[in-house]
Amino acid sequence: MIEIKGVSKTFNQRIGGNYKALDDITLTINKGEFVSLLGPSGCGKSTVLNLVAGFDTQTEGTIQVNGKKVTGAGADRVVVFQEHGLFPWLTVLDNVAFGLKQKGIAKKERHEMAMEQIKSVHLSRFADRYPHELSGGMKQRAAIARALAMDPEILLMDEPFAALDEQTRLILHKELEEIWMRTRKTILFITHNIREAVILSDRVLVMSTRPGTIKKEFAVKAARPRESSDSVLHHMEALIMDALADELEKVVREETGDEYSIKKNDFSGTASDSLGGGI
Repeated sequence: MIEIKGVSKTFNQRIGGNYKALDDITLTINKGEFVSLLGPSGCGKSTVLNLVAGFDTQTEGTIQVNGKKVTGAGADRVVVFQEHGLFPWLTVLDNVAFGLKQKGIAKKERHEMAMEQIKSVHLSRFADRYPHELSGGMKQRAAIARALAMDPEILLMDEPFAALDEQTRLILHKELEEIWMRTRKTILFITHNIREAVILSDRVLVMSTRPGTIKKEFAVKAARPRESSDSVLHHMEALIMDALADELEKVVREETGDEYSIKKNDFSGTASDSLGGGI
């Protein structure tokens, strides 16, 4: 379980002064739950993930994982980033087994454990390939397999599919859902893609513009495995887009300085479009 209570984060700026990225974030993610954070560019989605991962420290509030205060990175939490981060000089097998090697697990055993996860992401035929021999989607599969090989309680995923084409994303959505249904890992998923959040998540938390707060929560009660044609998902996308409209107006006004207004029906058919990355 992840418990975030009254968390705020203020950054010092290089040019002087500071800015508040997060303000009084409070949320609980239960064990085995798949939760997505969604919001406009710069709302602090990735900042929340970095705090939970232990890569940074909040200015105010507390973060606990399974009742223990987060004071740094831990083996119970593994991050999958937008960039795959594979070592180019290692094969897929050795990349996936790398963390196990660092833990001192013998070569035969770690390769067996790594192959199990490589099979789970359908890369068995490519276990002896190097990253430059893989497509973008294959590299992200390998990165997910590497994370799973460490058997963490929690997967923290920071826009892992953002750089992929739409068809590859759809394939990986299915594969990630299958992995989650099989393992029931707790997943905190950062995205700016509404359709992605709705298809994958148990809950979608919409964040406001900076300083980021939790503006609204949506429970996605569609049956699993999810089908993109499900009318429940389409309805949920529309509700989330309505909740985001005011926040997107604020972002555009801040950037342009104009009296900018967004009509709700301007977003018809755009639920899968990019809303911008996190901090």
